[in-house]
Amino acid sequence: MEVDKYDFKKDSEKALNDDHLQKALILTTDLFRERRKSAIENVDNWEHLRSRAREVKKETISKLDGYLESLEENVVKAGGKVHWASDADEAARIILDIALKAKVKTVVKSKSMATEEIELNHVLKNSGIEAIETDLGEYIIQLADETPSHILVPAIHKTKDDISKLFSEKLDVPYYSQPEQITRVAREKLREKFLGADMGVSGVNFAVAETGTIVIVENEGNARMTTTLPGIHVALMGIEKVIPRFEDLGLFLSILARSATGQKMSSYVSFITGPKRKDDKDGPEEFHLVLLDNGRSSILASEETRESLYCIRCGACLNICPVYRKVGGHSYGWVYSGPIGAIINPQLLGIDKAPDLPFASSLCGACKDVCPVKIDFPHVLLELRRRVVDNNNRKKRVGGNLIQRLGIKFWRFSMQSQMIYSIMLSIAYYAQLLFVSGNQNRIRFLPYPFSLWTRHKDFPVFAKTPFRKWWKHIKHE
Repeated sequence: MEVDKYDFKKDSEKALNDDHLQKALILTTDLFRERRKSAIENVDNWEHLRSRAREVKKETISKLDGYLESLEENVVKAGGKVHWASDADEAARIILDIALKAKVKTVVKSKSMATEEIELNHVLKNSGIEAIETDLGEYIIQLADETPSHILVPAIHKTKDDISKLFSEKLDVPYYSQPEQITRVAREKLREKFLGADMGVSGVNFAVAETGTIVIVENEGNARMTTTLPGIHVALMGIEKVIPRFEDLGLFLSILARSATGQKMSSYVSFITGPKRKDDKDGPEEFHLVLLDNGRSSILASEETRESLYCIRCGACLNICPVYRKVGGHSYGWVYSGPIGAIINPQLLGIDKAPDLPFASSLCGACKDVCPVKIDFPHVLLELRRRVVDNNNRKKRVGGNLIQRLGIKFWRFSMQSQMIYSIMLSIAYYAQLLFVSGNQNRIRFLPYPFSLWTRHKDFPVFAKTPFRKWWKHIKHE
C-alpha cells in the first residue's frame, strides 16, 4: 500500500491511550528481558561473542557484493535458482511469476518480515492465489487483517479473549476460553493447508556464502513444514542476511536465540541447501532464493548508517526501548518497529515518508547495550536526524519547526553565562508554582506548547535550590 507519509505522533498518541496495549507491552517485553538476562548470565564470554559477531557482520557488509555472488554460485551448484530483486515490486513479481508458472493455488508461509516488506500476501491474493500464514502469531493478525506489532510476537497487542472471538468469527468455531483449545483450532486448520499447498514461502535468518545453505530458526515447526511439504520452496532474503562461512553459524545461532527468546537454541533450526535430492525422503522439487535489495544498497553506501545492516532481527532492542514499550509496534507505521524500525524504516522508505522516526528515541543507548552485534543506534539516529533537518531546510519548511527553533535559541541564550542560567532557573522555579500544588514532585499539566509533553507524561519540578548551589554547600560542610 502506497503511503505518502507515516504519522508517528498521531499513531503513538492513540497507543498511549490504549490501556490494554500498555499492559500487554510491559508484560511481554518484561518477560523477554528477564529471559534474555538469565540466558546470557550463564555465558562467560558474552561480550566477546558480541564483538566477534559485529566483526563478522562488518566484514560481510564491507564485501557484500562478493559474498552474494559466492552465495549465488553455491545455491546454483546445489540445484537451486537465484533471483535478484532491486525493489519490493520486483521481488513480489518474481514470486508471483513462479507461482503462476506452476499454476499454484495455495501458498503456505512461515514468518518473514521480508514478505511483509513487499506485501506478498496482497500480491498473491490479487492474482487469485490463497496465501496462508502458518506462524500462530502471523496467522492471528492475518485473520484480523492487521500488521505485526513486534518482530517476534506479531500479535502482542491481542488478548486471549480477542483471539478467541476472532477465531469464532473468522473460522466458524465455538468461543474457547482456554489457550490450548484455541491453539488446537489453529493447528487443525493449518494442517489442512500444509497438506494441500502447492508452494511454500519462507524468510531467511542466515545464508552461508561458502555452501549456499540458508538457515531458518523457529519454535513452532511450521517453517520446517512450509519448506518440506510443498513441491516448490521460495525463500525471500534481504541481501544483508548473508554470512561468509559455515563455521560462523554457531556464533550467530547462539547470540540470536539468547537475545530473542532467552533460549540456548531455538527449537527448530533448518539448514536448507538446494532442492530435494534423489535419496531425500522429503523436500521440494524446486528451490528458489530471491535476493531483496529494496533500499539496502543505499544504506550500504553510507558509512554513517551502514551498520543498520548488521541487524539479525532478534527484537532485543524493542524489548528494552522505553519508547517502544509505551507506543508499541503499529505506531512506527511500517514493517519494522522499535529502535531498529526507527533507523531502518526512514532509510528504506525515504526520509520524507518517516521523518518522525529518528526522533522516536530518548537516545538512552539501552538498545546499543543489548544489541548482539553492537549496533550504535544513537549514532545512526543522530545522523538520520541531521538528514531530516537538512531535508526540511532544503524544502524551506519553517512553520512546523518554528517553536522548536525558538526554543533552541532561547536555550542557547540562557546557557551563555552562569548568571543568565541562574536567573532562568529562578524564573522557572517560581513560574512552575502556578501548576504545582501541595507536595507534588511532578507537574501534570502545562500550557501549550509544553502540554505536548504533559499530555502523556508528568514533568519533573524544578528544585528551589539548584544542584550546583547544593553541591557547593555540601563541599564546604
